[in-house]
Amino acid sequence: MLFAPDTEVALRSVVNLINTAANGEDSLRTPADLNAFLDAEEFTGTRAGNEAELRSVKRLRSLLASLWSAEESTAAKTVNQLLAEAKALPQLVKHDHWDWHLHATTPEAPLADRMGAEAAMAIIDVIRSKEMDRMRVCAADDCDAVVLDLSRNRSRRYCDTGNCANRAHVAAYRARKAAGAE
Repeated sequence: MLFAPDTEVALRSVVNLINTAANGEDSLRTPADLNAFLDAEEFTGTRAGNEAELRSVKRLRSLLASLWSAEESTAAKTVNQLLAEAKALPQLVKHDHWDWHLHATTPEAPLADRMGAEAAMAIIDVIRSKEMDRMRVCAADDCDAVVLDLSRNRSRRYCDTGNCANRAHVAAYRARKAAGAE
């Protein structure tokens, strides 16, 4: 385990949120899409379920995506900004099927603030651990999705949004076969 379990869950949710806008597609087009995403990520707390909330989450998504290519000091400033905007007050909580974990806002805080504070708290651990290099963009030439590499040997290069790894491996195989046939 590289990070605390709740940190890894939050980081994976950030990756999943960012990748809702990968490769020129947006899978968060409606409040219903956002609600389905939040259900899949098991995100708790109040939801307005309206266009304003959707717009605020999309703004957050863009801000979080910028962290994947940010320098450490820039990432720290962004994290601090997210925490300040959410008026974060970290506290340990236990609810539903989740064991003790951190919440930085109340369940009634605006959704984008709660999501931003949770993401910021997770990225704090990444920055403090000097592990920013685990936050990558997919190595496929035709993909701009983000990747969170939690492997021991730091070998993860491709995203989970499509078949990027499979396509790269098939292309490499075909190139080897072609080179061998010459």
